[in-house]
Amino acid sequence: MSMEAVLLSVDARNVATITLNRAELHNALDDQTLGLLLATLETVAEDPDIRAVVLTGNGISFSAGHDLQWQQRLSDMSPQDVERHARQTARVLQTLDTLPKPTLARVQGSAFGLGVALVACCDIAIGVSEALFSLSEVKFGQIPALSSPYLIRAIGERATRRYCISAERFNAGKAKRLGLLHQVVESEELCAATNQMVSQLLMNSPAAMLAAKQLVTDLAARGVNDAAVEESIRRSVAARLSDEGREGVRALIEMRKPGWLR
Repeated sequence: MSMEAVLLSVDARNVATITLNRAELHNALDDQTLGLLLATLETVAEDPDIRAVVLTGNGISFSAGHDLQWQQRLSDMSPQDVERHARQTARVLQTLDTLPKPTLARVQGSAFGLGVALVACCDIAIGVSEALFSLSEVKFGQIPALSSPYLIRAIGERATRRYCISAERFNAGKAKRLGLLHQVVESEELCAATNQMVSQLLMNSPAAMLAAKQLVTDLAARGVNDAAVEESIRRSVAARLSDEGREGVRALIEMRKPGWLR
């Protein structure tokens, strides 16, 4: 096994799998791991051939969150250095959240702290039934500040407030009810469930999926008002008149596969 803390593989379908590879440390995240993860995310973002991205981990845990030794080093750093590392972490989450590809979290084990935020940043999340989750920062005198925008969006303000304050653990069933996970499966079903979802994504127009993702992001905070309606009209027209929009309709009428499936 590679000693790299983050692995990248691309299959014949042009699906990229990013794997956190510190199994012996429950895929805890330190500055080097976050730097590698950021570089890997930027690499797949810039590759026009990549159709979808799967984020997962090696070993029994998805991610235990911040690495404890790194936490200790941070405690001894200057305020300027602490802020620099906070900005790096925030950039990782923002890059994952806005990645111009469909993203799927393959949650093969438990996620704590920052690991929960990685799940919340992905478009789709499938997890195993035995996975546990916790926003554990307050146990160590910290707060999940960098994660909070994504957690609030994923599970709502009230639930985020509860779990940020209590640091209690909750299981995969609760994570699904809260909205952190979309699907819960048994361990032996995880690969099949992931492949099924990836196959579903690959049937769709790449440009339309990106446009739909951006649409939801941009309109989510606006509510239903005249400006939001006008923006939705503008984007609907743009999608319909785009190359892939025209090709999709032609393929439907001609009863053939659209060009992006060839």
